[in-house]
Amino acid sequence: MDKEKEVGNPNPIKIGITIGDINGIGPEVIIKSLNDNRILLDCTPVIYGSTKVFSFYKKLLNEVEFNYQTIKDANEIQPRKINIINTWNEDAEITPGTPSEASGKYAIQSLEKAAQDLASGKIDVLVTAPFSKEAVAKSGFSFIGHTEYLAEMSGVPEALMILVSNSLRVALVTVHVPLKEVAGLLTKDKIMKKISAFEDSLKKDFALVKPRIAVLGLNPHAGENGKLGQEEKEIIAPAIQASKVEGKLVFGPYAADGFFGSQARNQFDGVLAMYHDQGLAAFKAIAFEDGVNFTAGLPIVRTSPDHGTAYDIAGKNEADASSFRSAIYLATDIFKNRKFVKEINSNPLPIGKHEGDRSERDH
Repeated sequence: MDKEKEVGNPNPIKIGITIGDINGIGPEVIIKSLNDNRILLDCTPVIYGSTKVFSFYKKLLNEVEFNYQTIKDANEIQPRKINIINTWNEDAEITPGTPSEASGKYAIQSLEKAAQDLASGKIDVLVTAPFSKEAVAKSGFSFIGHTEYLAEMSGVPEALMILVSNSLRVALVTVHVPLKEVAGLLTKDKIMKKISAFEDSLKKDFALVKPRIAVLGLNPHAGENGKLGQEEKEIIAPAIQASKVEGKLVFGPYAADGFFGSQARNQFDGVLAMYHDQGLAAFKAIAFEDGVNFTAGLPIVRTSPDHGTAYDIAGKNEADASSFRSAIYLATDIFKNRKFVKEINSNPLPIGKHEGDRSERDH
């Protein structure tokens, strides 16, 4: 082991972590993810929440090794320590397994403060614990979820949701919309934009030079030549062909059941699904434990676990922290990849006169 690996990164990445719903499994998976000090070699966690809440869960879970520093704001971050910023000071009523308007309010306060510090550069990336859409809506949150809020904050019309595991990356054309509306939302232009955004993310965020993308159809058997629907012939296939003309390695449309049920997926760097459950049901069946939700297409880096609040097991010390831990590591990897790609593209080697002349002669 070299010296840098022993002492860790001299400039550890500052990971902002939102608490999510205090009555869900968010606090539990945060504690379990951070109670191994080895995670502090490359990053500095900054939790936005309440030390009182974490004191409650630390005792409930008997996690005696979980130690943290209380700081007033991000200017006081202590490197390679677990830092907690109190985003509210009153005593919160903690009722594991039971969401409330108050728990929704605290989740919003945590997210808003973390987003402010992310926008101002006080933290480097953001990892969000799950909250209840119903609970945050009751407390005045006007967005469908984290993705839409962060897209609005970043001034981006539409973000791209990508589910990531060690063996699979699945992006979505449509996200949180009723199934009956999906077909009407699909257009050639929309699909082409999602393909472009997906390819850009695979290059910039995952350091893939020429990524291969598989595109799924909408209907059973990918429409079966129009017998089960026209969307593949009229919208999806033309979008794929036009993207190929632009030089992208994009293929399909594939029938979702056969695609995920075979090894064909291993031939691609990413899969573009038409709607939420088409992509996520298969993804979670294959890679639920270590799966991560990544919001691509934003100037900031945000990841989250691929599970929800799991109220049914909240406070029972049964939550698996693998996905949340993977979300932390993926956020650091993407941050590093973006920096690396930016550096290698900032000063490309100029083509000298002699090289240019030789190139012309060769042709």
